[in-house]
Amino acid sequence: MTLAFLKNEIKPMDTSSLVDKVEDSLVNLLQKRKLSVGDVIPKEIELAEALGVSRTVVREALTRLRILGLIESKKKKGSVITSPDLFGMLSKSMNPHILAPETLKEIFELRLVLEIGMADLLFHRITKADIASLYKIVADEPKESKFHVFNIDYEIAFHGKLYEIAGNETLKKFQKLLLPIFDYVHNSGIVNEQSLLETFVTHKNLVEILEKGTPELFRNGMRGHLENHFIRLFGKKENSK
Repeated sequence: MTLAFLKNEIKPMDTSSLVDKVEDSLVNLLQKRKLSVGDVIPKEIELAEALGVSRTVVREALTRLRILGLIESKKKKGSVITSPDLFGMLSKSMNPHILAPETLKEIFELRLVLEIGMADLLFHRITKADIASLYKIVADEPKESKFHVFNIDYEIAFHGKLYEIAGNETLKKFQKLLLPIFDYVHNSGIVNEQSLLETFVTHKNLVEILEKGTPELFRNGMRGHLENHFIRLFGKKENSK
């Protein structure tokens, strides 16, 4: 019986599915044993025997976990649990040129939701110095008129400062990943094209709410400020003025 005959008669094993199962089993094992950063995981040979698979399959599954940043190799210790660099991984995949248009549109929507929802963080952490900085930013912006064209530079300066004031480093890092996507979608035609957009709630209005208002007023104000973007996503309501 020749090798060529065997290849024609026997389909190759789907080893990738086995690696997937082993990877899932390893993640479940880490969770069940409640391992934390720095804890050592079992050796390859022990895992292979326990799972009933080859060391090669285990090694490939462990390699995937290393790529995900869940484990790392330490001299004299073997593989240990580590804290993954979530934003390092996200930054490699959040490239607007390789993401589907629907995904890009959803990320555009996500940023709008985040900015409406950050009100309580802002009111809890904002200082008088922050208010002064925001007033300085809006003072440099062009005078408002009934209609204005959206300017990405002013949006980045003002909204970037809000994320900084919010004091949540994870949110701040996420915002930096969202900005290039937001800018790309803004200019791409994925959402409806803007012409002359109405002025609803301005940056200056938002600063005034932060200075004298409440989180609820700010949420409503930010929703009004972002109305132009919602119009681009969903169209203008018939009863809108």
